[in-house]
Amino acid sequence: MLVRTLAEVEGTDADITSENWRSKRIILAKEGVGFSVHETTLYAGTESYFWYANHIEAVFITQGEGTIEDLATGEIHELAPGSLYLLNDHDKHIVRPRTEIKCVCVFNPPVTGREVHDENGVYPLITEDA
Repeated sequence: MLVRTLAEVEGTDADITSENWRSKRIILAKEGVGFSVHETTLYAGTESYFWYANHIEAVFITQGEGTIEDLATGEIHELAPGSLYLLNDHDKHIVRPRTEIKCVCVFNPPVTGREVHDENGVYPLITEDA
């Protein structure tokens, strides 16, 4: 059994900050469970373009409000506590938080913690032996 707190992740190399968001990566590929889990904070008033070409991501909103735009269809969906979106088709999207959003993200395949978004918003596929 693994028990880990956000406080244990804060300030480590699993605590990643960008201009628009902060991702505390709680479970990573090295745990060998087939997925990774992150708590992500999206900063109010920002706009973040993402495209997970190599990963499937599920995002559950626990705090805050904003929108997500599906760039393939142009549809805009409201985000609020209790909302979940699943990027099951490697969907290109833009997230626009009106207020600070906190969410729990699950990635498959799991991220290693070394990924950095490239110019297309993509995480490279990095594998790691558990």
